[in-house]
Amino acid sequence: MVLISYATGSAEIPLIGKSMGEMFDEIATRYPENEAIVSVHQGIRWTYRELKERVDGLARGLMALGVEKGDRVGIWMMNHAEWIVTQFATAKIGAILVNINPAYRTYELEYALKQAEIQTLIVQGRFKTSDYVGMFYEACPEAYECKAGRIRSEKYPFLKTAIFAGEIPYNGMFRWSEVLEKGEVISHDDLAARAETLDFDDPINIQYTSGTTGFPKGVVLTHHGVLNNGYIIGEGMRFTEKDRLCIPVPFYHCFGMVLSNMASMTHGSTMVLPGPAFDAEAVLRTVQDEGCTALHGVPTMFIAELEHPNFKNYYLGTLRTGIMAGSPCPVEVMKAVNTRMNMSEIVIVYGQTETSPGVTMTTTDDPVERRVSTIGKAFPHAELKIIDPVTGRILPRGEIGEICARGYMVMKCYYNNPSATHLTLDRNGWNHTGDLGVMDEEGYFKIEGRLKDMVIRGGENLYPREIEEFLHHHPKVRDVYVIGVPDEKYGEELMAWVALKEGETATVDEIRDFCRGKIAHFKIPRYVKFADDFPMSVSGKIQKYKMREVSIAELGLENASRIQTA
Repeated sequence: MVLISYATGSAEIPLIGKSMGEMFDEIATRYPENEAIVSVHQGIRWTYRELKERVDGLARGLMALGVEKGDRVGIWMMNHAEWIVTQFATAKIGAILVNINPAYRTYELEYALKQAEIQTLIVQGRFKTSDYVGMFYEACPEAYECKAGRIRSEKYPFLKTAIFAGEIPYNGMFRWSEVLEKGEVISHDDLAARAETLDFDDPINIQYTSGTTGFPKGVVLTHHGVLNNGYIIGEGMRFTEKDRLCIPVPFYHCFGMVLSNMASMTHGSTMVLPGPAFDAEAVLRTVQDEGCTALHGVPTMFIAELEHPNFKNYYLGTLRTGIMAGSPCPVEVMKAVNTRMNMSEIVIVYGQTETSPGVTMTTTDDPVERRVSTIGKAFPHAELKIIDPVTGRILPRGEIGEICARGYMVMKCYYNNPSATHLTLDRNGWNHTGDLGVMDEEGYFKIEGRLKDMVIRGGENLYPREIEEFLHHHPKVRDVYVIGVPDEKYGEELMAWVALKEGETATVDEIRDFCRGKIAHFKIPRYVKFADDFPMSVSGKIQKYKMREVSIAELGLENASRIQTA
């Protein structure tokens, strides 16, 4: 009998039938004096009781500002304690949190504000060269002339309120303390009454991801998907209230928001923030000083930690578990993390934003070889299958096809984008990942490639079409195609093949300089090749795989292309 590539995860771990706010209150009541957040760079230590006070305060403040159930609240912030407060406060009042990448610039902020129809935006202060308030004023100059809470903009008809996550007075913005003060008119009974109107199937979060065509798509996730995905992740790492998780991965991403924050909260564990952004030595120091038992990261983060010149100066003996995810995990790196960083129970998680994000996971009981060479088995309560992408038929085990997932974790839709939704979610509720994989006889999965034209650079999903569309705005560019080429550090790097208009000349720096300050730094192609034409099939279709082959040879990236990954 031929086994087909279909699996269902175990049902031993029951799903939680609560809203995120209900679960948070339950944990805060159960572990009131346990540390909830330690933000090293902010000098913050809050117990779950103290975190609940701050969450309820912001929730009441947002209600006082008129935020209703289903309203979109954007958050443009690095890894600060206030991000977590906002995450749970918006959940408590049924508002939909819209995650905005701190690497975004005005071009991308404008798109998110319009596409998600954001009504309230929470903005942090300056970080390094990023002036977030300045970029917001550049995107929405009307806000500078308006009173706080009364923004009127033709470009953003939904936007009414901007909040500065600090105490500096800015035109047209509420200060953080002002929001909390306004919340004093909202009683705890009012907050409880709002909670009574919520259902765990309600949308609670919009996260941006992209496809191979068009601009980023807003993935709509629910209380049920986010809460249970985080809880199951925590169970997979054997979390308890005694665990302390070091979180260097960004909160705006599913990794930080769900795999880290939700896994910790649902178990009463401590969320430890080493810095606003990733810094290898800050992570090592934090693990040592805070006695962290778990650490999360994408492969490039673990590589940077292992290769740091001061690595041997730090004691990492408290580490036990963690997650390496976000991009293909080099086998040798996984082995080094197991041994040199004492993370003998580290696991790999695979998924995507559309699935909350996890759908497969290795376990702490899996043999090391399984944990370094596969992406594990199906999540509890998840259905997975591998299909022929042409016929849609389920393939026998051992054959490569498209990975599809179904279950509680699958998104509701792409916000305001029904056509894209229908391309990803079929009529039977299966989410088509666009990833190519294979399932073995024991039910373990392995990634073999991608159907979608996507590049994963250091855990960031980059979508060539979006970058191509941007580069088409360059006055000298006739045509452009963006591909991914292998890289030993980041897994992949971006490369643009550019055809210039007749009679025009340009340099690599000129193309890259055109991008700076307008799109996120990680979307700027590292390599640029000027070409008169592009490889095409007989039918006229662009052959990006041939571009990749040529580029690997010309750039001398053969060694990087041979790195084995899980």
